[in-house]
Amino acid sequence: MKRLLTALAAGSTALTLGLSAQADSIRVAHVSQFSGPLAAYGEQLNAGLRLGFEYATEGTMQIQGRDLELLRKDTQNDPARARALAEEAYAEDDAHIVVGTVASGVALAMLPIAEEYERIMMPEGVADAITGAEWNRYIFRVGRNSSQDAISNAVAIGQPGVCVSTIAQDYAFGRDGVAAYKQAMEAEGGEIVHEEYLPTDATDFTAAAQRLFNSLEGREGCEEGKYIFSIWAGAANPLGRIQDLQPERYGIQLTSGGNILPALVNYADFPGMQGATFYYYELPDNEVNDWFVEQHFEQYNEAPDFFTAQGFAQAMAITAAIEKSGGSTDVEDLIDAMRGLDFETPKGRMHMRAEDHQALQAMYHFENVVEERSDWFSDRTVTAGVPHLRGVIELEDMDIPVLNQ
Repeated sequence: MKRLLTALAAGSTALTLGLSAQADSIRVAHVSQFSGPLAAYGEQLNAGLRLGFEYATEGTMQIQGRDLELLRKDTQNDPARARALAEEAYAEDDAHIVVGTVASGVALAMLPIAEEYERIMMPEGVADAITGAEWNRYIFRVGRNSSQDAISNAVAIGQPGVCVSTIAQDYAFGRDGVAAYKQAMEAEGGEIVHEEYLPTDATDFTAAAQRLFNSLEGREGCEEGKYIFSIWAGAANPLGRIQDLQPERYGIQLTSGGNILPALVNYADFPGMQGATFYYYELPDNEVNDWFVEQHFEQYNEAPDFFTAQGFAQAMAITAAIEKSGGSTDVEDLIDAMRGLDFETPKGRMHMRAEDHQALQAMYHFENVVEERSDWFSDRTVTAGVPHLRGVIELEDMDIPVLNQ
C-alpha cells in the first residue's frame, strides 16, 4: 500500500508538472545579424519566422495550448557577442530554442553554447561544418548547407566536357562551398581547373578575373563549356566586374546560384545565365507557398525573398516538432521529434535527416531572364535577372554527404 501511495503521489506530481509546463510559454530566441553587412538577411529571416508561426498556428501564436514568445537579439556580426547573446537567451530568457545566426563564421562560434546548455539551436548559416565537423547533437539546420548549394549548381550545368574555375570568399562559407561544388562537379563528369579566394570585403576583382580567364583560355577538353562559378555573399559581387571584362572573348560563360532580390537586380547583366537556387517566390507550386506569398505582399507590400522563405520553414519545423512531442519542450523530447521529421514549407516537403540533423530539400534549376519588375519592391520598379524554372532538383536527386561522422 505504501508503495502504491508513493507511486500515485509521484504520478500526481508528474501530471501537475506536465500541466504546468503546458501552461508555460514556448520561448524561441532569434539571435541573428540585424545590423551590418548581412542585416538584410537577418530581417528577412525574422519576418519569415513570424509569418511561419502565424501560418503554422493558424494565427493563434500558440502551439499545443502554449503561448509562443519570439525574442530578437542582434549579433552585429561579432562572434563573441553572438556567443554571449546565445548564453543570455538560454540562461536568462530560458529559451527552449535559439535560432541563428546567418553568418556562417559567427554561427560556428555559437554552436558550443547549445551543447553547454543542452538546448536546441537552429543555425541559419550555410557552412557545411555546422552540420559537419563542428556539429553537436543539439544542432538542427533547416536552411540549406554548402553541399546542397554546390551539388544543385553542379547538377544544373555539370557533364563531361565542362570546365569550371571558381571564385569565392575566403572563409567557411566560400571554401566549404567550393569543396562541395568540386566534388559534385567531378561526380557529374565536369572538371574544376582553378580556385580563386578573396577577402570577404573585397571590391576590386580585376586581377582575380584575369587569373580566372587565364585558367580557362585555350584549355582543351572543354567542348561542352567553360564556366566561372561564383560563391559570394553580401553587396559586392565579382560577377559584375568579370562580366565587364567580357569573358565571352574567351568562350567563357558565367554561372552562379540564386540570391536575394536586391542582388538579382544586378543579375540583369547576365541574361541566359543558368544555375540553381534555394528559393525564388515564383518557382514553387504548393498551398503553403501560395499563402506565404499572398500574406507577404499584404503585410509588407513587396515580394517575399530568399531568406524569408528559410525563416518561414524554420518556424514550420519548430511547430511540427513541438506538436509531434505532444507540446513538450523537454530537450530530449524535441530531439526525438526532430530526428526524421517531415514538415511542409514554402518549398514543399523537407526531411530532417536523423544522422546529422540537416534538412534535405528540393532546389531549383533556373535560367536568368531579364525583366522589368514593379512588384518586387514597394518603392521602385527595377530591371532585374528573374529566375525562370528549368527544373526542380528533388531532394532524392542530390547525394548530400553526411559530414559529422
